[in-house]
Amino acid sequence: MWKKNRWALALAVLISCVSAASAGDKKIRVVIIDGWNNHQWPLTTPIMKKALEASGRFTVDISTSPKRNQTNLIPPDWKSGPFPPDLTKYDVVLSNYNGPSWPKELNESLDSRLKDGKIALVIVHAANNSFGGWSDFRRMIGMGWYGAGTGDRLLLDDQGKRVIIPKGKGQGPGHRYTGKFTVTIRDPKHPITKGMPSDWLHNDDELYDNMRGPIEDVHLLATAYSKGTKVHEPMIWTVSYRKGRVFHTPMGHAVNAMRCVGFQATLNRGTEWAATGNVTLALPDNFPTENRVSVVK
Repeated sequence: MWKKNRWALALAVLISCVSAASAGDKKIRVVIIDGWNNHQWPLTTPIMKKALEASGRFTVDISTSPKRNQTNLIPPDWKSGPFPPDLTKYDVVLSNYNGPSWPKELNESLDSRLKDGKIALVIVHAANNSFGGWSDFRRMIGMGWYGAGTGDRLLLDDQGKRVIIPKGKGQGPGHRYTGKFTVTIRDPKHPITKGMPSDWLHNDDELYDNMRGPIEDVHLLATAYSKGTKVHEPMIWTVSYRKGRVFHTPMGHAVNAMRCVGFQATLNRGTEWAATGNVTLALPDNFPTENRVSVVK
């Protein structure tokens, strides 16, 4: 009887170990939503898809919303093609979208699943311009390209002190500097930014400034000094949305910006963290330094 129980126990332990290993090896399922954007989404979506898949950590689908007709008056046929995506099939929504409102069912699905921690959200660059009338979306992303009268502004002064400019005060959003800029890490212990140089040079990009929002449950990971505003603007942050995790970066205007090794590593690690709360992806050996831009060919 002892031998029988011993072998049964050994078999149970083996099955448990195999199951645990399989769970650890399971890839994170990402859906990129695009189709509308005031930026070149047909060029940038493939770069992000390739970067995520090349890490070995993700599978990536693309859900492209249909266009309006030439008169731009008739709402798009939301039921055509692979749009809207079935969010129950994914672990992460990555938005490369800035256009007309999504259908109500998609909004409600994202909101409820994110609140329950069943899906994560990743926001890149102009995706934070979208859905100004959707107040819960503004809470999800923390702050974005919304007018000065719509929310507060967060900046850091020269001493690294957090400063809030109240709603209705100061300028509205812009990119008053465009070019290469230095990303300064503000939380070197966070899984996303852990191991990054304290300052690293990002390739040519629009440096968003004066972003506005409710700025609730925002954890600032990195900033960039804008030569246009003369202050340190938020550049990498996370948001806790009930049980859900959101990763947000306003970097990634165009192809040159997205080919930056720093951008791709940040995107990969931010997406993994949003999905799991942890980061296993190592920084690449050619990660940029304070004085050197590193670009994926």
